[in-house]
Amino acid sequence: MALDLTGSFVTLASLKLDVLVEFYTHLLGFPPILYLPNRYAEFQLPGLCLGIFQPSLDQAAEWMAPSSGGMSLCLEVEHLEQAMAAVEAAYVALSIAPGDRPILGKVMAPSHGREVYAYDLDGNRLILHEKKPSSASAPSE
Repeated sequence: MALDLTGSFVTLASLKLDVLVEFYTHLLGFPPILYLPNRYAEFQLPGLCLGIFQPSLDQAAEWMAPSSGGMSLCLEVEHLEQAMAAVEAAYVALSIAPGDRPILGKVMAPSHGREVYAYDLDGNRLILHEKKPSSASAPSE
């Protein structure tokens, strides 16, 4: 028997929910569609709903992802360098000093495009991904 899905989303747990919501607001360029301070926020991205919640203190250890754990939020972007600058700008907007924030990784070029790993304030991995242009749409010489 298959699931009768009506939707799907990704959630991130954070003990610093309000600051993490502010980070994603700066990074994405728009506020959450639902925001309950100190409890829950929801961003509607193209093709994905991102929920961020603050677990109760007695359940925090269960929900908090280890730094760069198995979960990644992959954000497909048009221009990788602009996306990298947006991550830096989100940290700057929160007045987080360079030494107190994760460093952007090296740009990698797997077969499907270019990407770089970045991290939010809780160490959740963000994969900024720029698709490789398809050969059908590449300009001819």
